[in-house]
Amino acid sequence: MISLRDVNRSFGDHRVLKDISFDIRPGRMTGFVGGNGAGKTTTMRIILGVLTPDSGSVEVDGAPITPGYRANIGYMPEERGLYPKMQILDQLVYLARLHGKTQKEATANAQGLLERLGLGERMKDPLEDLSLGNQQRAQIAAALVHDPVALILDEPFSGLDPVAVDTTVEVLRDVADSGAPVLFSSHQLDVVERLCDELVILADGQVHAQGTRQELLASATEPEWELHVDADTGWVRDTGVRVQAFDGGRVRFAASSPEQANQVLAEAQRRGTVHHFGQTSRTLHEIFKETIQ
Repeated sequence: MISLRDVNRSFGDHRVLKDISFDIRPGRMTGFVGGNGAGKTTTMRIILGVLTPDSGSVEVDGAPITPGYRANIGYMPEERGLYPKMQILDQLVYLARLHGKTQKEATANAQGLLERLGLGERMKDPLEDLSLGNQQRAQIAAALVHDPVALILDEPFSGLDPVAVDTTVEVLRDVADSGAPVLFSSHQLDVVERLCDELVILADGQVHAQGTRQELLASATEPEWELHVDADTGWVRDTGVRVQAFDGGRVRFAASSPEQANQVLAEAQRRGTVHHFGQTSRTLHEIFKETIQ
């Protein structure tokens, strides 16, 4: 398990990270989300040793992280870093050899990854001949080719079409299932919601929330409810709940307690037929907006 403990970092007078603490658990996909400038990339670079914290620590299984462990992390930066004029397969084999793989192991790993990521027919092409989305797939393969002990991925799904996202998700899930800790950042919250086991929400250099989606939902201060009736639902605004959205006979509102929600239901039943009433499942996008407000 990779753990950050009270990590701080400033650039000049600007404090970028403020007492950051969270865990990246083995075998778990941890989604790292936050707005632009929240501190996600800085945090990742500190884990990798590219930057040093002003204070705090990075640990692996309770001990300080070592250079050897860092050298075996698979890292994909947001900015592409492969050689544009070099064949994809040759690049991946070269990178795997740098991590100690034999020529045979490196070639097998590279070919297998490129096949799985849909680049089997392009593996002998130079990188610059690929579309941006396919270049992104090659960059993901580069992070995986040496059988990393952990994965740190900065916006891995950027530029991928839906089919490529699904393929990439399968590959990353296999890495996590092997027991490796996986941390990835993304602005595509629908993908994060589908893929991640745990979430860390960062805003203004601070961890505002962390846990599973279910835990974050349970910590919400005002659960949301949905009501569907025959008549107009404008009257719900006068019941003391916070209306989130309504459209004719449908309304979604936040209630401070089940009792308050049931009072709305009772009023709806008094007014006519109720077709549906129940608590709604929030999306990660809604949880994110509520958390950072």
